[in-house]
Amino acid sequence: MREDEEHEWTVRPGSGGPGGGSPDRRPRVIVVGAGVAGMATGAYAQMNGMRSRIFEKHVLPGGCCTAWARDGYIFDYCIEWLIGTAPGNEAHRIWRELGALDGKSVTHFDMFNRVTDEDGRSVMFYNDPGRLEAHLLSVSPVDAPLIRSFCRDLRRFADIELYPFLTAPALRSVGERAALLRTVLPAFRLFWRTAATPMHTFADRFRDPLLRRAFRNVFFQDPEGFPLLPYLFNMAAAHRRNAGFPQGGSLGLARSIEDRYTGLGGSVSYRSKVRRILVEGDRAIGIELANGRRYYADHVVAACDGHTTLRTLLEGRYSSPRIDRLYGELLQERGTLFPAVVSVFAGVRGGLGEDTAHSTTYLLPERDAARLPGALQSSLVVQLRSHYSDGFAPPGHSVIHCTYFSDFAFWKELRGRDRKAYWALKRQVAAFVREFLERHRPGIAERIEVLDVASPATTHRYTGNLDGSILAWKAFSDADDVASAVVGKDRMRLPGLAGFSMAGQWVGLGGLIRAASTGRFAVQYLCDEWGLPFTARESLAREPWHPGRLGRLPRLDRRDARLGQEVSGA
Repeated sequence: MREDEEHEWTVRPGSGGPGGGSPDRRPRVIVVGAGVAGMATGAYAQMNGMRSRIFEKHVLPGGCCTAWARDGYIFDYCIEWLIGTAPGNEAHRIWRELGALDGKSVTHFDMFNRVTDEDGRSVMFYNDPGRLEAHLLSVSPVDAPLIRSFCRDLRRFADIELYPFLTAPALRSVGERAALLRTVLPAFRLFWRTAATPMHTFADRFRDPLLRRAFRNVFFQDPEGFPLLPYLFNMAAAHRRNAGFPQGGSLGLARSIEDRYTGLGGSVSYRSKVRRILVEGDRAIGIELANGRRYYADHVVAACDGHTTLRTLLEGRYSSPRIDRLYGELLQERGTLFPAVVSVFAGVRGGLGEDTAHSTTYLLPERDAARLPGALQSSLVVQLRSHYSDGFAPPGHSVIHCTYFSDFAFWKELRGRDRKAYWALKRQVAAFVREFLERHRPGIAERIEVLDVASPATTHRYTGNLDGSILAWKAFSDADDVASAVVGKDRMRLPGLAGFSMAGQWVGLGGLIRAASTGRFAVQYLCDEWGLPFTARESLAREPWHPGRLGRLPRLDRRDARLGQEVSGA
């Protein structure tokens, strides 16, 4: 950024409405956080004639949508599937506006997940309803009525396109609301029934014990509390090729959005931790960084951890009944936040064989589950990440990603109390994963060159996300309706505080498309407030993607490298 442009951001906005402090009279918007929501906010602000600047404490964009490097390997942390990879729907349009898929191929899988029990029996959750039905009937003919019921519903969902992400709820026109009703009403009974039927209740009706357990783990691990609807919706999306994996993965998605944002004239300041939001006369006027520097704008959007925003950046001074319930009562209830995860990456010399299942949930016996520190469930997910996209490993090498839901408090307490014990436990996790992979893929242990463990404490340290949760509020929990009201009724604002909005998963629920849409909504609400027509346009960039566009990747912690060497013996 040029010196004169930097100086402009240090000058308070003048009087006379938005843009009063800018030489070109363009309103200035500061965004806290360069995650997907923050960059979407910035991109749409630029498209609508505003001047925006994003401040990010890390050295990379993306927040949890990220990756890091180890000895030539790229460990992709976030995306398992991305809604909106097929043309012709609102989710896809948003990704095209943000440049997220520019020049990229998309990998599609025939199955959503495989679940394997302790005895080696497996269930393949194919996305094609016919293929899934035939397979499930071969596993348990006695459960035919329930199997056919599930697959019949899956076929119906495959015919439904419902992605209401383009217009903020409070700003939808009569025509948009009517179009939404035309989609919902014919399938209302299907939506109502599948949303009212908990997956656990449905799964318990199977007579085959493997199916009872397998259906709970379609989404790799059991999210607990989900009804049937999201399983059917996402499997149907995958069947329509609308839930694929974009080339470049998580950080590739973030880098593409960053390119789009900066190409529109926006600026990201990295290594810029925001200490507080500046408020005068109940109006947000700018931010103060940890180094004491202050920057000013007509509007501030916090696209970062919600708890940090409310309790630290705003010092607990502003709230609302809904926010109080969301970040008070509901925060203490079990099951309102998505659990944190432990991630173990393995960099492997050579290929991964002929296994066609890109993802497998292994249901563990008690002796194995007991060896996973802080585990919340008796399962381990193993994903062959080299099947997802090119560029994650050097030529002739492969990457495997293993995860399990884990208790953030366990890891936080241990790390705070005894750092040596914390690192010793990470080594134990890595040793178990190496042994487990050898058990299921004989000969792989001697080919593992790198092992890398990220705990829930790691996630919290690098992103600031409350309790190390990657996806924030859980859909279909008590938090769902409250968060929806914050977006639709409160317009992502806090009563009594002007010049301020919140965006991201901490107001719009989990998922990348939801995060991106809250950035769009934030700018739509701003345009409505300032009397500006909202506009958005698709990116025209089509240069083929290549791994070099990820840029220089950081190492999360130097000791992680030693961890891999100690465990692998390299």
